[in-house]
Amino acid sequence: MDTGLARLHAIIEGRVQGVGYRYFVIDVADSLGVTGWVRNCWDETVEVMAEGERQPLENLLAALQRGPRAAYVTRVKTEWQDPTGEFTDFRIRAAY
Repeated sequence: MDTGLARLHAIIEGRVQGVGYRYFVIDVADSLGVTGWVRNCWDETVEVMAEGERQPLENLLAALQRGPRAAYVTRVKTEWQDPTGEFTDFRIRAAY
């Protein structure tokens, strides 16, 4: 039976560090009721792993492509995966 749950892995490129992007992602994820994490990466990208129902994840993806006002998103690489249920909330992870 398809529960409608999914897992979204995204790498966001552009001017996405130092502009409040991670806090923007947390606000959006919390408002959509999805779980997972966001972190800055050494190559100046931002990585997001999120789980929840497919439609809220699609809404999160649309927000990732937009970003906060000071950000300039040039590309969002996405991969849809099977959910694992390992997350209980949405938080910032240490930079990678």
